[in-house]
Amino acid sequence: MPFNSKQYEFSDITVIMGGRDITGLRGIKYSEKQEKEALFAKGNKAHSIQRGNISYEGEITLTQSEYEALRLAGDGSVMPLSFNIQVSYGNPSTGAVMITDELQFAEFTEAAKELKQGDKFMEITLPFICLNVIKVS
Repeated sequence: MPFNSKQYEFSDITVIMGGRDITGLRGIKYSEKQEKEALFAKGNKAHSIQRGNISYEGEITLTQSEYEALRLAGDGSVMPLSFNIQVSYGNPSTGAVMITDELQFAEFTEAAKELKQGDKFMEITLPFICLNVIKVS
């Protein structure tokens, strides 16, 4: 039986944000974090690890044209926008299993533009927070 070691590639990623396919996607990153603290009591070693709040955050990197389309949707700013982001990995034609994560109720926390001498295009990274990340498929 042949072994398939095919990995997910950036070229096979699809990001849908606010119902729109983001063709100017340059990168996406998201993470789940949970507050944790060692509980110390008698002695000098921890007795347990206590768990606290869970939070989700990330960033999406776009071309300027994608960013400007988002600004238009937000009446000149991306800050009031709130939407789900679907991130799909894989290409079934290559035998890869499709994986889709949904980042629920995402909102941007910062919007900054930067362009330097010699740059051929503007790349904008938008940090965001969201309420949950669920695996859709």
